[in-house]
Amino acid sequence: MNTEQVTEYMAGLGRQARQASRVIARASTAVKNQALLATADALIEASAELIEANALDLQAGRENGLDEAMLDRLALTPERLESMVEGLRQVAGLPDLIGSIRDMKFLPSGIQVGRMRVPLGVVGIIYESRPNVTIEAASLCLKSGNACILRGGSESIHSNQAIARCLRRGLDNAGLPQEVVQVVETTDRAAVGALITMPEFVDVIVPRGGKGLIERISRDARVPVIKHLDGICHVYVDDRADLDKAEAIALNAKTHRYGVCNAMETLLVHKAVAEAFLPRIAQRYAEKNVELRGCPATCGIVAGAAPASEEDWHTEYLAPILSIRVVEDMDAAIEHINTYSSQHTDAMVSEDYTRARRFLAEVDSSSVMINASTRFADGFEYGLGAEIGISTDKIHARGPVGLEGLTSEKYVVFGDGHVRQ
Repeated sequence: MNTEQVTEYMAGLGRQARQASRVIARASTAVKNQALLATADALIEASAELIEANALDLQAGRENGLDEAMLDRLALTPERLESMVEGLRQVAGLPDLIGSIRDMKFLPSGIQVGRMRVPLGVVGIIYESRPNVTIEAASLCLKSGNACILRGGSESIHSNQAIARCLRRGLDNAGLPQEVVQVVETTDRAAVGALITMPEFVDVIVPRGGKGLIERISRDARVPVIKHLDGICHVYVDDRADLDKAEAIALNAKTHRYGVCNAMETLLVHKAVAEAFLPRIAQRYAEKNVELRGCPATCGIVAGAAPASEEDWHTEYLAPILSIRVVEDMDAAIEHINTYSSQHTDAMVSEDYTRARRFLAEVDSSSVMINASTRFADGFEYGLGAEIGISTDKIHARGPVGLEGLTSEKYVVFGDGHVRQ
């Protein structure tokens, strides 16, 4: 298709999604759950078909020179299929927020005012590589009463189309329009440009992918975007920290997984405990082959640490590399975090309750933690059941975005013939 044809195709998806959004918005909890559970059954029945489609993507990926890490993210194993099925069932088991009313109160005029939870409408989701995102995104949008348009990466086109067929079977089973979940069938990049510039059809865009993709969407979109660009996360070890706790947290935050947005990238250590703490944590990092880059004080304590540059404090490594800075006090730690953090997740290790409360109040990030690893910044770990992504924005959704983040509120008013005087 040429660009004009792609634009027409995407506008067609948008019109269908807008119409379907009105149907799913009024669907009962039972109907939405039926669609989710029927999709889970369809995935089980089509497992051989899904593996076969994924094999085509993996073969094309190898021919196109995808690295092993990307191929691993792309692969649909029986275990991952089982996880997708379980994810659908878990979302079906989550409470349905739509239609709930809170804060109802009578006002002096006699009217009663409250707020009702409602869907956003049509959600556009743009993501790369992992085909299981298709199920995660579709299930959360469906349960929250939204229609969605899903644009996966070209490297997973066969897998996504096979998953889309299962979703359509699930929607059919529940008597819902297939257009509630639409997976873009073209790999043309113009489809992304069209999707993010259709405010008449799309209410919000959620990009999941690399920094380049998210920067482009944030720059060019004419639709509100829920996103985070970087995960430059910090752990600050206070001079009133339990150093055993600090060691466990700093090790887990960095080495549990490297290529994730909630992994620690900079460790800050109070000068009063630096000589006691840094050698022991450096030994643990050495066992994991983590490269250390430090400030002059760090390099003076940790043999083998390379000097850190200004750029290091700004860098999300997504790799076994860690920046370390020794700070004068808690004020210096907070100043460093608020200067270099991407406002994703930042943690403090301290036994001082007053300082902990200060840290929570003054660190301007979407998740702020005391005596816990940054790796907990995740929808499932927060009890949301699942997440569609992480938001570092300050409007509407912030932090892990689950069902509530895919909804809004409207005021509702009850009267009995009341007129304003």
